[in-house]
Amino acid sequence: MRTTRSVSLSRRGVLAAGGAVGIGALLAACGGGKEAGGSGGGKGGPWSFTDDRQQKVSLPQTPRRIVAFTGTAAALHDFGIRDQIVGVFGPTKLGSGKPDPQAGDLDVDKVTIIGNAYNQFNVEKYAGLAPDLLVTNMYEPGALWYVPDDSKDKITKLAKSVALTASRKPLDQIIGRYADLAAALGADLKAKQVTDAKARFEQAAARLRKAAAAHRVKVLACSGSADLFYASNPGINADLMYFKSLGVDLIVPDHLDKGGYFESLSWENADKYPADVLLLDNRTATLQPKDLAAKPSWSKLPAVKAGQIAPWSSEPRFSYAGAAPLLESLAQAIERAKKVN
Repeated sequence: MRTTRSVSLSRRGVLAAGGAVGIGALLAACGGGKEAGGSGGGKGGPWSFTDDRQQKVSLPQTPRRIVAFTGTAAALHDFGIRDQIVGVFGPTKLGSGKPDPQAGDLDVDKVTIIGNAYNQFNVEKYAGLAPDLLVTNMYEPGALWYVPDDSKDKITKLAKSVALTASRKPLDQIIGRYADLAAALGADLKAKQVTDAKARFEQAAARLRKAAAAHRVKVLACSGSADLFYASNPGINADLMYFKSLGVDLIVPDHLDKGGYFESLSWENADKYPADVLLLDNRTATLQPKDLAAKPSWSKLPAVKAGQIAPWSSEPRFSYAGAAPLLESLAQAIERAKKVN
């Protein structure tokens, strides 16, 4: 399920005010000084990449200073893009100072955090990094994920941008696009770390396929907020699309909200779809089982009574290393589940 409200209000998240001043001087300053820091990943000479907006981005050389959405940076890191990533924006650190789950294996203390929440993008700090390239996701066509609308024009003038789709295509296809970008940036896709991760992903997919065939249980991907229960659509979410292709019997909501990602239900109607297993959004901005326990309608759900709740990373990391554990977790939940409806 996608629940952060962005350009089309199809996703919901933590909104925070942000802004920047003095951009004009920084825009001018970004004309040079990009040789400091970072490391080249590809071969010398001109660099180009055609992103999922069908926009061809061309630069004099392979980008050496990349700023990316946190989850995007984490995926590129899994493919071997390391020193080139100098800054990130999006959920990066928790209140405790520990890395947000979306940061994956990214060393969050070695990158500059441009903003740690939705609509927090420090344009001055971004400009000060003298970026060669900005990389992010698109949950809606053309909408740069976590790049605020009110400062988008200023941000995109500072450096070229690459955007890869994050929905409406199955998870494995999107991971393939990330692999394409990583390779273009200089990653070695034959490195043991990458090939081992891909092998684990393929084994996990086979396990999930087998589990789904052997245990015919109904699964509902969902998310909870204080006022609403969200039933997610496996026809648009990349991970759910892939799970369904492997045979997982995912419930399809019949009255989707605008945007198509989910159906919003009042808590009184949380039992609309009889599920044997609940795949519950585990992002920090959503309610978890301990938070939901006080809601009578939650506690009465058959899957909750049976303890058949599995965590769902509803904004998956688009790499083999990031996705394999998600497949393994769901496979295990289905293997252990019994029909309760």
